[in-house]
Amino acid sequence: MNNQTIKNIVVVGGGTAGWMTAAALSKTVGCQNYNITLVESEQIGTVGVGEATIPMITLFNNNVMGFDEHEFVRETNATFKLGIEFVNWRKQGHSYFHPFGLLGVDMDGISFMHYWLRWQKAGGTLDYSKFNAETEAARAFKFMHTPPQMGAKLMPDINYAYQFDASLYAVYLRKHAAMNGVKRIEGKINEVKQDPTSGFIQAVVLENGEQIQGDLFIDCSGFRGLLIEQTLKAGYEDWSHWLPVNRALAVPCESAGELLPYTRATAQEAGWQWRIPLQHRTGNGYVYSSEFISDEDARTKLLERLDGKPQAEPKPLRFVTGMRKKCWEKNCIAMGLASGFLEPLESTSIHLVQVSISKLLTMFPKDGFSDVLINRYNKEMEFEYDNIKDFLIAHYKVTEREDTPFWRYVKNMSIPDSLAEKLEIFKTRGEVMARQSELFKETSWFAVLAGQGLMPEGYHPIADSISEDELRLRLTKIRTGVQNRVNSMPNHADYIRENCRSVMSKL
Repeated sequence: MNNQTIKNIVVVGGGTAGWMTAAALSKTVGCQNYNITLVESEQIGTVGVGEATIPMITLFNNNVMGFDEHEFVRETNATFKLGIEFVNWRKQGHSYFHPFGLLGVDMDGISFMHYWLRWQKAGGTLDYSKFNAETEAARAFKFMHTPPQMGAKLMPDINYAYQFDASLYAVYLRKHAAMNGVKRIEGKINEVKQDPTSGFIQAVVLENGEQIQGDLFIDCSGFRGLLIEQTLKAGYEDWSHWLPVNRALAVPCESAGELLPYTRATAQEAGWQWRIPLQHRTGNGYVYSSEFISDEDARTKLLERLDGKPQAEPKPLRFVTGMRKKCWEKNCIAMGLASGFLEPLESTSIHLVQVSISKLLTMFPKDGFSDVLINRYNKEMEFEYDNIKDFLIAHYKVTEREDTPFWRYVKNMSIPDSLAEKLEIFKTRGEVMARQSELFKETSWFAVLAGQGLMPEGYHPIADSISEDELRLRLTKIRTGVQNRVNSMPNHADYIRENCRSVMSKL
């Protein structure tokens, strides 16, 4: 236990992670009680690739920061996102949708999917995705918030996230952080000073000799982990044997076609390609394994597959999938890419920053640093990373593809015991028994595993407790409710044009 009173908080690094952290701290613990300083250098660029998010970002924007949603969408050239379309993952020419919302309506204490499985095994032919409003709206290029409802809800709310320009999001957060009292210092860090006895970080020293002292340091310095790794040697857990993609090329292009309210991930010969539509452009990238394709071939293939004119040269990124062995070490907490990296297949990068901030606020130190709390924080972050890791691995492992060396490798690779158990349970009865604290719940696992081609052999016995007529009636009501909701929605582009069009918009 270190008994130093926490007064000065120093965030090292800007970008999305740095400014999310600084903005959230300024809004919660407050600059009236703490001196919050963010140090960043214009000489050091940010990754700024992650433009797609998951629904929890709405909680951060609305509940933590109190942003006006329409203003936020305008300022970041954002669009709305209902889920992710996966193309060619199961096999060439096949696609499926991982929606944010629920599939059907849970009944009698069990998931709707058990009822659908019973119906399907009895000869029902309607695809399970037809019972999800987000999927149906995405296919029709529609979007709308859930309208106010009187009385009991007959259908779940529409779940959505955003697709935005990450660099503009950082600028938006910086503006709000500054209004709340965060001090920004421009400069490149040349040295990190530590207490010779405890090893705690005392200050960072800039190239011009200026020292910024702190009691709590937040490392948002990206892959290099300036504080957490280069200084404190926290260690890194390498997961590249399960997730072998280790490079990415990112490039924006001109907008083309309908403004999709979803992200598309297309499996390619040595990895996958993202497509993220914004109001003013489309974000693209090829995430690949350098063991299975050269950088030049990856660049050529990415540019050939764009559906609009490229607006820049592809930006290369290199990474090792995994996480820090300790995200909190001494008086330093790593966030964003400094804490670890999981490929953006399910748009979890910004979410993990949000989780880190939430756990920091829950365990925020006052009079010193407790080893018990630090250990708890590290265990909880390990749990978060582990569960996402298993979900991502499942996308590669559960496939029919063996048409390239990359796909033969991932299909036949060994997997973590925790994932193997989930797959076996799912195969038996259509669920993975996800814990409430896990990010991806049963609906997500079902959408991905069934979409990848793993169909359960059985289902929960409670689904047999109603008659065939009652089962058919319930499914008909849910399907009608989905259709009615989607029919009432406007076109996605029209909704943005009417409510939150940006000045850079091509709409």
